[in-house]
Amino acid sequence: MSRIGKAPIRLPDKTKVVTNGDTVTIEGPKGKLEQPLQPGIEVRVEDGVVTLHRSGSSGPERALHGLARALLANAVVGVTEGFRRELEIVGVGYRGEVKGREVHLALGYSHPVVYPIPEGIDVNVDDRANRIAVSGIDKQQVGQVAADLRSLRKPDAYKGKGIRYRDEIVRLKVGKAAATV
Repeated sequence: MSRIGKAPIRLPDKTKVVTNGDTVTIEGPKGKLEQPLQPGIEVRVEDGVVTLHRSGSSGPERALHGLARALLANAVVGVTEGFRRELEIVGVGYRGEVKGREVHLALGYSHPVVYPIPEGIDVNVDDRANRIAVSGIDKQQVGQVAADLRSLRKPDAYKGKGIRYRDEIVRLKVGKAAATV
């Protein structure tokens, strides 16, 4: 049996899980998420604990068992606490601001970069610290928006300028002049 798949998911207060055929709806204080179920996976909700069971023991079924449990656990955390990714803008003259449902970034290009914020995601930019905070209830969507923002100007290998994750360590290369000495 899958070690991850057999672990029960404890539901916090004010969180409820409803199964409708091949989808599971998780509702909590921060919002509501729907998670599709993989074939061969059954969800049982009893006394505030969600358990997942699979129909067979083949390799793909075991893998989907663990995957389904992890996705449901992330959805439960998302609707109760939410997810957050932080980015830093590093570089002289590099800055960002939120205008309506768009992020306007000055990243050293000849034009400002405008990134539309998807529905269900909140983006905050701290002007003084040049930090971007991406938050929402869907872990995958929060990570994707953070990755999209980072890809607008990845950190430079020589000076470290660009957009990086807050906990990311950028190793700088030695320049040409220092390498020949």
